[in-house]
Amino acid sequence: MLLKTSLRSFFAHKWRLVLSLLAVVLSVAFVAGTLVFYHTATGTFDRLFASTASDLSVSRAEDRMAERGGPAALPTVPVETRAKIAAEPGVKAALGQVMTSTATLVDPSTHKVVGPTTGAPTLTGNWTDTPRNSVDVTSGHVPQGPDQIVLDADTARKSGLGLGSRLRIVSDRGDHDFTISGIATFRTTNPGAALAFLDTPTAQQVLLGTEAYTSVEVFGDGSRSDDQLKAAALADLGGGFQARTAAEQRAENAADVGSFLDFMKYAMLGFAVLAAGVGGFLIVNTFSMLVTQRTREIGLLRAIGGSRSQVNRSVLTEGLILGVLGSTLGIGAGLGLALGLIQLMKAAGMNLDAGALEVTWTVPAVSYAVGVLVTLFAAFVPARRASRITPMAALLDHAAPAEPRAARVRIAVGALVTLLGAAALVGAAAATGATGGLLIGLGVLATLIGAVVLGPLLVSGLLRLLGGALPALFGPAGRLAQRNVMRNPRRTGSTAAALMIGLAVVIGASVVTSSMVSSATAQIDRSVGADYIVDGGRSGLTPAMVDAVGHTAGVDHVTRQKAVPADLTTPDGTRTETVLIAADPSFTRDFRMPLASGSAEGVFSGGLSVDQKFADAHHLSAGDTITVDYGGGRTQTLPVAAVLKTGNQLFDGNFFTGIPTVSAALDGRLPADSAVFAGAKAGADKGAVLAGLQKSLESYPQLTVKDQAGYKDMIRSQVDQLLYMVYGLLGLTIVVAVLGVVNTLALSVIERTREIGLLRAIGLSRRQLRRVVRLESVVIALFGAVLGTALGLSWGVTARSVLADQGLTTLTVPVGTVAFVLVGSVVIGLVAALVPAFRAARMNVLAAIASD
Repeated sequence: MLLKTSLRSFFAHKWRLVLSLLAVVLSVAFVAGTLVFYHTATGTFDRLFASTASDLSVSRAEDRMAERGGPAALPTVPVETRAKIAAEPGVKAALGQVMTSTATLVDPSTHKVVGPTTGAPTLTGNWTDTPRNSVDVTSGHVPQGPDQIVLDADTARKSGLGLGSRLRIVSDRGDHDFTISGIATFRTTNPGAALAFLDTPTAQQVLLGTEAYTSVEVFGDGSRSDDQLKAAALADLGGGFQARTAAEQRAENAADVGSFLDFMKYAMLGFAVLAAGVGGFLIVNTFSMLVTQRTREIGLLRAIGGSRSQVNRSVLTEGLILGVLGSTLGIGAGLGLALGLIQLMKAAGMNLDAGALEVTWTVPAVSYAVGVLVTLFAAFVPARRASRITPMAALLDHAAPAEPRAARVRIAVGALVTLLGAAALVGAAAATGATGGLLIGLGVLATLIGAVVLGPLLVSGLLRLLGGALPALFGPAGRLAQRNVMRNPRRTGSTAAALMIGLAVVIGASVVTSSMVSSATAQIDRSVGADYIVDGGRSGLTPAMVDAVGHTAGVDHVTRQKAVPADLTTPDGTRTETVLIAADPSFTRDFRMPLASGSAEGVFSGGLSVDQKFADAHHLSAGDTITVDYGGGRTQTLPVAAVLKTGNQLFDGNFFTGIPTVSAALDGRLPADSAVFAGAKAGADKGAVLAGLQKSLESYPQLTVKDQAGYKDMIRSQVDQLLYMVYGLLGLTIVVAVLGVVNTLALSVIERTREIGLLRAIGLSRRQLRRVVRLESVVIALFGAVLGTALGLSWGVTARSVLADQGLTTLTVPVGTVAFVLVGSVVIGLVAALVPAFRAARMNVLAAIASD
């Protein structure tokens, strides 16, 4: 009987639940789509790694330089090692492989980089036929001479290259031109990388400069396990080698890919949770208004014997139906979202198989849990309120019982939580490190909850201010709109809260990113004296590139910078793994180091710099010594020549020394330059010199050549890309919030049918009625925007304070973004009111008056 009543009630009001249903669908779609995409991507890569990994991969034990980013000096395996491993029992084949990610592919006809410039690597190596090739040559033939190269099909298509096209390899061994002799197609999926293959002698000469391999790939005959092959190989080869079984290779590759996919998964799930929370407000409002509209119906149900628990269960059953239906539709929409993400990855170069979507049991389980639990939780308070309607309510007008005690408790709880949140934010602004991060998290959560709880109280005060001008500007329509939004503060507050959350995150993120840009710009202005910055990217700069910079007309001097992995041991015995920044002595001409003590010149003439935070932690001062270990028994003891002030991202956490100092310890075996800095001659036209540098380096498109202004613009564009991604994901939250405003207005129009009929009967025109609804919508949206702006500013300002020791030293409030949010809220209000206002104006006056 209860189920029949609930189903009848649900379908009787189905059109009033459509927008709530859509909110559930959107939230669940994000959850389901993210999980399906993640499982599909990881499953695809697992199959790729399983089908291509050798049984055993043997290479040199990586030293610090190769392990932590030194772009030069790849560890190599002697050619005799391959023969030694091939002679081991159980080995079917042992193939020498040359593979590096430090070379750059360039189209010599256009001087453009071929392959990805960020994200996935460009892999260049030798062509070998293995039992588990990742690619097949599907056009042309394998490289058969020193002037031939094979390119993967995806990279060739994107770059407009084909058989017979010229392709240049730029490496630390120089520039080498080849002709494309073959096109290779991936057997499973292209993870986004660019692959180029040479014959083995050419790869050794061009990429390594010696007759050696980077690894030996071993395939067994099945008589011994991979672990047995590994133990035998390491025992035979002795020290200095490492070996990874197929399982270890798969785990390592999966971990590399998983870190990227995990970031996407958790970011999207985070916004799904946010959207579900915002949708919860919409569902609360919907069921609250339906309960109010059905007061007489519920009272009659109680009068004929229905118990409070039955009424409660009836409303919750309707919520359950909504949750199950919305979750089911959401899973379907999630599959579509997953397909869209796969197409997006294809556009980025990662060719996932859309025909092999992996829908594990976790997808429906998590999706239904999210959709149903959110809906039931949101419907609980309205259900409880419905169960408290007495049979006498059937004889009264449609009105919810007043709960003054509950309102007082709500105000007290909301005020307490808000004060605690504000105190946490104040404490976070004064704290540092993990303590500051914990406090700001608690502060954001508490102030958000407090604003939601206090929303109905704020409605009365803030809407008197926001809506105060309406009667003067719009006459009776304005007065009606103001009174309507203040009639039910709880409803208005929860409707605005949905919009408030999304806009608060937008404003907070904007404050942080704007402060990042302004802080970085201020630090560049304060610290950088170099006129030009040339960034070597992933592969670094070769001597030929550096020479090209130095021989450009108008360049006065060039400062090289290298990244050298090392371990530092302080006098207190602490060992720190880091990367030294080694530079020419002219570094002091290009940068103003923020000295707390010591001498900048001493840093580049046999000394070392540390920042103040590191010095305080290890009780260091200028003149103390630090032991530097470069690996392989190469160590030296350096004096602390300078202690640098903290608060500058260019120097914080970095250790500087001179290139001659490092060269002496490494016997000249140095990595490639990571960047070079140049200064213009006195009186030179700096714009003309920049153009000359770009002309001199046009054959090396992988390099970034900027003056100071261009470097600042690059930083700003990088931060803006992050912000635009946040805006895009938050768009879902704001869409759900707008649906909430539409839903509240639409149900409010239904709820006030008789009132609207009476107003029309006494002379209110259709135009005035539409204006009333539009003004209500605008005021609600403005209310949410004002609260969201206040919260977002408090969060952003506090976050900037917490991150001040990370280099965010300048607070910048994006006034334009704040103004856009406030103006945009008016537009949101007008858009949200379109359908409800149209429906209200079309009501038949007599039918509206006669409605019950």
